[in-house]
Amino acid sequence: MTVIRDTGAPPAPLGRPRRGPARPDRGSGRRRLGGGVWPYLLVAPTVLGTLYLLVYPLVRAVLISLQDFQLRQLIQGDAPFVGLRNYRTLLTDDRFWQVVRRTFLFMTVSVVLIMVLATLVALMTERLGRVGRTTVLSALVLAWAMPVIAATTVFQWLFHSEFGIVNWALQQLGFTSFERYPWFAHGPAAFTILVLLVVWQSVPFAAITLYSALVTVPAELYESARIDGASAPRVFRSITFPMIRPIFMLVLSLEVIWTFKAFVQIWVMTNGGPGDATTTLPVYAVQTALSSQRYDLGAAASMVSVLMMAAVLVLYFRQMFRQEGEAP
Repeated sequence: MTVIRDTGAPPAPLGRPRRGPARPDRGSGRRRLGGGVWPYLLVAPTVLGTLYLLVYPLVRAVLISLQDFQLRQLIQGDAPFVGLRNYRTLLTDDRFWQVVRRTFLFMTVSVVLIMVLATLVALMTERLGRVGRTTVLSALVLAWAMPVIAATTVFQWLFHSEFGIVNWALQQLGFTSFERYPWFAHGPAAFTILVLLVVWQSVPFAAITLYSALVTVPAELYESARIDGASAPRVFRSITFPMIRPIFMLVLSLEVIWTFKAFVQIWVMTNGGPGDATTTLPVYAVQTALSSQRYDLGAAASMVSVLMMAAVLVLYFRQMFRQEGEAP
């Protein structure tokens, strides 16, 4: 009798040769190297173009602000280095600080109106039906797509002293004192028109962005709030705004930047006048550089504007992050 012992090991498979230790793939290193370099090569043209279009002009402006750079130096190219003399001249000018105050007033009024109107339009659009929502969004996109120069020209004709429809409409309502009223000859009136123009151009983007954030709020939260008897303002404060707050803050920061650097509308419509009633920091920098041919002071004014805007944004984001850290 033959006794077969069970060793507990499974039988080796037949027909399969044993393999030695795995060898490293010589091509894997090359593939990893190519996969790591190729994305950088793809984005290199964009990065180089951005450096040339954004960083180089900024560095060049900084250099000009530190030189005695006027019309003679622009032609001959022998601008001497003067250090911070242009900045001292600028910061001791009373007109410059008046322009700074006017710029922040223009920015504050415009941003507040933009955010309030955009939030109301977004809330209204969310509550409309398909046809109404499509109509409102289409109108917002068309208004947003209008070129800045075209919109500025339209506003110029609307408030024209002789042919403007605004004066005609006010006269039809019984305000006879507005017959041939020169809107752009009065500083407060011209300032108000520019604020209206900037707000009209900026509300569509802000409203569409806020509407896209509103549609992401879960409907169950609103239903629970209605069951609890919460009013509409309470629902907005407790549910809607906390949910859309990141997008709201992003839009707010963008509008601060865009209104602070608004130039084309002011330059085309009023050229900074009458007097200095509508002169903001970007307009002041261009006026100083072109009208007075003091390119060094104009560059210094531009650099001060950049530093002021950076300081405002740093304080704003610091406060926002602090609030987010304190939130439960």
